[in-house]
Amino acid sequence: MALIDIFLTRGIKRGQMTVIDHKGQAKAYGSPDPSPDFPSVTIRIHDNRMLGEIMRNPALKFGEGYMDGRVTVEEGDIYDVIRLAKANSPYGGGSDFLDGSAIARGVGAIKHRIDRVNMARRSKRNVAHHYDLSDRLYDLFLDRDRQYSCAYWTDPEHETLDQAQLDKKAHIVAKMALEPGMRVLDIGCGWGGMALYIHEKTGAEVLGVTLSEEQIKVCRRRAEEAGVADKVKFELIDYRSVTGTFDRIVSVGMFEHVGPPQYRTFFRKCRDLLAPNGVMLIHTIGRQGKPSVTDDWTTKYIFPGGYNPALSEIARGYEGLGMLMTDVEVLRLHYAHTLKKWYERTVAAKEAIVALYDERFYRMWQFYLAGADAAFRYGGLVNYQLQFARDRHTLPITRDYMIAAERALAAPAAETREHADA
Repeated sequence: MALIDIFLTRGIKRGQMTVIDHKGQAKAYGSPDPSPDFPSVTIRIHDNRMLGEIMRNPALKFGEGYMDGRVTVEEGDIYDVIRLAKANSPYGGGSDFLDGSAIARGVGAIKHRIDRVNMARRSKRNVAHHYDLSDRLYDLFLDRDRQYSCAYWTDPEHETLDQAQLDKKAHIVAKMALEPGMRVLDIGCGWGGMALYIHEKTGAEVLGVTLSEEQIKVCRRRAEEAGVADKVKFELIDYRSVTGTFDRIVSVGMFEHVGPPQYRTFFRKCRDLLAPNGVMLIHTIGRQGKPSVTDDWTTKYIFPGGYNPALSEIARGYEGLGMLMTDVEVLRLHYAHTLKKWYERTVAAKEAIVALYDERFYRMWQFYLAGADAAFRYGGLVNYQLQFARDRHTLPITRDYMIAAERALAAPAAETREHADA
């Protein structure tokens, strides 16, 4: 294990990783640490080629090895392994041992820049790859409203996932300064939860659009069951094909699928759809620091065509188009707390997920959620909430209105909890 010795000796400083090779020989790297960020783990490599593959492209090959059973975890679980590796290579820490060889990085950069040209004909296929999976899968690890984006946590240790997702909706809607009679466009409406919430809380009419055929079925059924199908409508359509005028536009967890070459198209289209006094709120994963690329494993198995933008890339998309950024908030650890809950629920539902798909899919989903958690907990990913307006006079000049609106939206839920406790 001479080559892997150099790799792991350099990379694992705190916490301990024991590696058992295909011959049964074990070696430990690092040293035990009392911090939960640096657990002790043991992994077993089942064939002699795996070590070389991992060193050339750690994120891709270790993930594939785990999915295929060529790498197994014997102490701890995959969440602990990824946490240990990422905590030893944190964003801003100067270490890049997880980035792989220069050749692998160069090839990956070229490939991802080609993939990010996310034209309409590819967008639907990319969305279907991830969002047209079994409804049952999402029921097993998401909250009851199927909010598949970062929740908003005020007390991560004691708050439930359902409450944090409800608070997320209130947090976003409070920023939109909605008034009775307004018309709202929800771009990338998921399973309809945000659109239905907006109408329920404000009375606004909402049009939700998605490219997922499975999601649109759920959206329309939910609107029918709630008796609001005439006020909350859903269309299977690309945002670039939407027509009309809207007082407000909201987009939660969709911008990651637009692709930098299309940012200007996105903002120009939104500007054209917004009324002169319109407001838009975007909730998106983003990266701190400069533009980069999506890792190979995530692109191949989870989000083809997906990319988490740097703030500078978003700015280049809207500058000069008459879209004024009026507010920005950075949610640093909220998605890490959300992903940890999703991971725990996935592990608890292992038998059901294996029955739906197979062991390999289950391990893929584990790796995806554990890796994403680590990226927000130790890496350079955050969530941005970006507010835009077409007119600088549309919104109040302080953020007090957001706080007041959020409290008003949260009050009924708080009263319900108090009654339940009583």
